[in-house]
Amino acid sequence: MIARKKILIVEDNPINRAMLKEILSSQYTVIEAENGQEALDVLKDYKDELSLILLDIVMPVMDGYTFLSIVKADSAYASIPVIVTTQNDGESDEVAALSHGAADFVAKPYRPQIILHRVAGIINLRETAAMINLIQYDRLTGLYSKEFFYQRVKEILMQHPEKQYDIVCSDIENFKLVNDIFGVPTGDRLLRGVAGMYAEMAGEKGICGRFNADQFGCLLEHRPEYRNEWFIRAGKQVNTLSNAKNVVMKWGIYAVENRELSVEQMCDRALLAARSIKGQYGKYFAAYDDKLRSQLLREQAITNGMEAALAQGEFEIYLQPKYRIPEGSLAGAEALVRWRHPEWGLQSPAEFIPLFEKNGFITKLDQFVWDRACAALREWDDKGYPPISISVNVSRADIYNADIADILTRTLKRYQLPLSRLHLEITESAYTEDPRQIISTVGQLREMGFIIEMDDFGSGYSSLNMLNQMPLDILKLDMKFIRSETAKPLDREILHFIMDLARWMDLRVVAEGVETRDQLVRLEEIGCDYVQGYYFAKPMPCTEFETLLKA
Repeated sequence: MIARKKILIVEDNPINRAMLKEILSSQYTVIEAENGQEALDVLKDYKDELSLILLDIVMPVMDGYTFLSIVKADSAYASIPVIVTTQNDGESDEVAALSHGAADFVAKPYRPQIILHRVAGIINLRETAAMINLIQYDRLTGLYSKEFFYQRVKEILMQHPEKQYDIVCSDIENFKLVNDIFGVPTGDRLLRGVAGMYAEMAGEKGICGRFNADQFGCLLEHRPEYRNEWFIRAGKQVNTLSNAKNVVMKWGIYAVENRELSVEQMCDRALLAARSIKGQYGKYFAAYDDKLRSQLLREQAITNGMEAALAQGEFEIYLQPKYRIPEGSLAGAEALVRWRHPEWGLQSPAEFIPLFEKNGFITKLDQFVWDRACAALREWDDKGYPPISISVNVSRADIYNADIADILTRTLKRYQLPLSRLHLEITESAYTEDPRQIISTVGQLREMGFIIEMDDFGSGYSSLNMLNQMPLDILKLDMKFIRSETAKPLDREILHFIMDLARWMDLRVVAEGVETRDQLVRLEEIGCDYVQGYYFAKPMPCTEFETLLKA
């Protein structure tokens, strides 16, 4: 059952009040008050429920004009529409009522159909305005909603073709952690504070909007230069807004040059500039420029071509040999992927892997690598070469695929290989995002018989708790870590500690990125199990790797 709308009648004459109630009660719930003061008392209880007030002007205790002035000055009541009723239908009284904030004016004696139509019209108008207001403004911050911000920017740019403008957008790094650690109310306070800062920055000449979550934007008149000091000061201000400390905001600026772009594209460019400095200490803002434009176009070209490239066989696996210490014998390989593009030539993984991780295509590419690695192992087994294992990457996106175990086992079964021949590399940083999910998935894979390797160990995310919880067989030491640690005196390096810890946990250790004889000697001294790196061999095609098996 739909709740009936409530109307407040403020009228000192009981006969007039009864007449109005008779007219309205068939469609509305009617509440009565004899004068302005009594009506104010009623408002305290019904302010959020009233759809309209019918107000007489001449009343004892408090007249209608006084009541109207008080109501319209109070933000809690100001949005409730008021229709003034009076015996006098003169123009001066109508003007006086409207100037005090009345929405409409009706004269006595009351004509039922006129009253009902006026009341329905004003209520519908208010509800429509409220809906438009809801669409226009972000409920949490009061700034323009994303869609309305886009529309307003478009209008301003069209109205002022002679003026130059900038779009400034921001992104809070790791905002999700603020909500997770300090709670949603703290996150909301932070967002409202950021919104206030934006409104202050824009002033009367600019407009601001909230796009989603922690992303904001504003349109400002063009400035020839932006200084670090302003953004540093803004960052300090943000960190006083809530219990959350060390909140980092990155800002991006797009100078509006091409007005044929959609406003959404303009904002995307500003946000792209902000994201380009994500994680870079001491950099607070970046401007969109030709370099970023080239990057954007390049990423778009990669995205447009990735599906066709996979279907047409442009991707291929390269293998980097892995050797045992101290024998120096071949123990296996790590599978890497290269893109042999018909126009761009051979592409390094650094060119496309980060983008594929963002757009989700990495899962298809990983499955391709798994298949090609197994095909190579099957071929070499059939030729009678000594059996080796190949390490393949399992990305964060793969971890969340409920079918990952089935996909891997089907692949190995297709080539009649035991699960232990495919080593699964999990990057160390993946653990920090959702440790429960990773521990559960990796634990299941290990129980099935897969060998699990922790890749990039020592890259900066490590914790003893992680090592204690993750079901592992092999630690792969990060190449940068190897370089820094082997350059230290023996009595100061922590490689000894890591090796002792690995032995205690019954883990084997692979050192990657080994480039010099000195590094190899140091790793051999402390008992490292395996090594790989340019000192031995660069990644190579499968046909070239096969010559190593023949030796």
